[in-house]
Amino acid sequence: MDNRHRRALVCYLLLILVALPLAHPAQAQGASHVDVLTVEGAITPIVASYVYRGIETAQRDGSLCLIIELDTPGGSVDVTEQIVQSMRAASVPIVIYVQPEGAKAASAGTFLAFAADFAVMAPSTRIGAAHPVDMSGQEMSEAVEAKSVNDAVAMIKGLAAARGPDAVAWAERAVRESSSITQDEALELGVVDFVAQDLGEVVAALHGREVAVGDEWVTLATQDASINRLPMNAIEGFLHTITNPNIAFLLMTLGLNAIIFELSQPGGYLSGVVGAICLVLALFSLGVLSVNWTGLIFVALAFILLIADVKAPTHGILTALGVVSFILGSMILFSSPFAPVSRALVVTVGLTTGVFFAFVVAKVFGIHQRRPTTGLEGLIGQPAVARSDLAPTGTVFLKGELWQAVTSEGTVKRGEQVEVVAVEGFKLRVARATGESTRP
Repeated sequence: MDNRHRRALVCYLLLILVALPLAHPAQAQGASHVDVLTVEGAITPIVASYVYRGIETAQRDGSLCLIIELDTPGGSVDVTEQIVQSMRAASVPIVIYVQPEGAKAASAGTFLAFAADFAVMAPSTRIGAAHPVDMSGQEMSEAVEAKSVNDAVAMIKGLAAARGPDAVAWAERAVRESSSITQDEALELGVVDFVAQDLGEVVAALHGREVAVGDEWVTLATQDASINRLPMNAIEGFLHTITNPNIAFLLMTLGLNAIIFELSQPGGYLSGVVGAICLVLALFSLGVLSVNWTGLIFVALAFILLIADVKAPTHGILTALGVVSFILGSMILFSSPFAPVSRALVVTVGLTTGVFFAFVVAKVFGIHQRRPTTGLEGLIGQPAVARSDLAPTGTVFLKGELWQAVTSEGTVKRGEQVEVVAVEGFKLRVARATGESTRP
């Protein structure tokens, strides 16, 4: 092996050594630390994946406990059950901390708080309102609602059993009556273990508390523990961002607009590619956020109407109907209480889309009305000079060429200017032009 190959091999090995820490992010060493996750927004499969990873990391790096900072309006029942199961099976103590001030652990968040080994709330926070709802926003039948409520009651009573009869009784009211309480009321009922101003206070207050981990009781020693935050990685953060209903709505609208623009002005490809990417991301988000299919149909109908107006302009009638259909469909597209979309955003985007398509339709209509400038039709209206007497046929000189021509205005003398009024095959029909005669 020559020196050049040796140097290349050394560089390659150095690159591998540099990349190893990226493949296995450094974890906090020793047992004197706590891992912290931050969950904000609806409980979705992305959040579930984040929590799973956090539990595995805490178990692997010797964390004293895993603290999950929580602020959520709720989410999918199925996803919540999966997270609860992973929390209950964890071999590391788990703490739910509802924060910051003004935050809530509503619906699914209530179940997560009861599933944790310790539940903590910050001042001015609330918990409860755990009555099951249809994620699509549709009203459930009495039989289906009763079944869902009874199942949720059984689940939450089992989770709350360790917190005493008062906590169990309130947990049932939270499901059946959508009861919601403040941090002080939750502390009085035993729903939470204590109230803490910040994360440092939580870690300090956990010191000396006993918790069952598997078949053993462990006393937490968190007095001097450091805090090791585990944020969402780039992929989790990106996917969690696009599952925001407002972002998903904008991606869907941008994708459809870009694709329609590509269809109306083919050849650039850029808008089509961007539109396809946005639409794929939007479809992913719609799959995570259970949507109202009626709303989705109205949105699809809106863009069908807009495309129809581009292809066969109706002076804006179809565009107006498309905008109405778009706004109506978007209003009910994300009707779930866990995935609200801003109505102001819907109206603004709907009107902007209408203006955009009105502009496109006007351009298309103008092109249809514009006189052709190429081909045989482009000769109509062009000036020419008679090269022979037209009585009524003869030749004219037009754009550097001689053409056979015929006139219906009597005789046109050689040298007179004429204007093309029609093209009949390769013969021009001309009329005498106003102005003085000129000799070629």
